[in-house]
Order: sequence, then structure tokens, then C-alpha cells
Amino acid sequence: MNTEILNRFALIEGFTEDQINLLRPLIDDVIIETDQVIFDQGDRANFLYFVLEGKVSIRFNPEDGPVLSVAELDEGDVFGWSSALGSKCYTSSAICTDGGIFIRMEGEELKNLCQEHPETGILILNRLAGVIAQRLRSTHEKVVELLHQGLNNI
Repeated sequence: MNTEILNRFALIEGFTEDQINLLRPLIDDVIIETDQVIFDQGDRANFLYFVLEGKVSIRFNPEDGPVLSVAELDEGDVFGWSSALGSKCYTSSAICTDGGIFIRMEGEELKNLCQEHPETGILILNRLAGVIAQRLRSTHEKVVELLHQGLNNI
């Protein structure tokens, strides 16, 4: 893992050098191209992703309607958290809308690290919880907006 890229990884801000060294083997930096499907809804949830550069659209495909774009993510955002929260499958799709550099961590390895090093695990989980809570607020607003538009079209 390139130290310059690792230094841009907001999740580890304020971590000790020992904590960073625990995480370092779990972190891969990946280049994702524009229009590349990162994962589809229903795919096995293997990785947690962090946007360093680029943009991602999170899309949900309900069984009884058209695909909904529920979030637009950019630098500093996290997605694919199904992998870190114990879900077997991703609940939405992720499509790269502006190519860039991403960090990914295997969810199972992250869970193991949290069990073996609870102090570091608590820091990681607290930061992820904050990001997830913010995203859920944004997603809720987006769903309400879509429902409102649908009602106005009746």
C-alpha cells in the first residue's frame, strides 16, 4: 500500500502507527474506471469500499419498479458496508460514474481484526457508524423526494 494513498484515507486519521500497521495488510488500493459496475445488487458482499477520488452511484432495484438512484458518493464516502455488517449479499448496486482511486477492505478480514484488536475495532466501527448514519439520512431524504414526485405525477 502506497503511503501517499494511505495518508489520504480519512478512516485512519488519528490512529496510532501500530493501529495503522494492523490495517495496512487489509487495505488494497484499486483504480475503477468510469461506468464500471463495482458490484450488483445481490452479489456476494465481499468488500467495503472507500472513495479517495472519483464518484459512485448507489442504485436500488425494487422488485416492483424501476431502478432508483439512492445515493451519489464522492471523496471520503464509504460503500459496500453489507460486507462489514455481516450481510451475505449487497443490497444495492454500485456503479462508478467518475473513475478514480478507491480503497477496499475485505469485510471478513476487517471483522477478524476487530475481534482480535477490540480497541482498534471500536475506533473503526464508530467511524463507520457515523458515515452510515449520515448516508441513511441522505437516502431517507432522497426516498421521500422520489415518493413526493411520484404522488405529484398521479
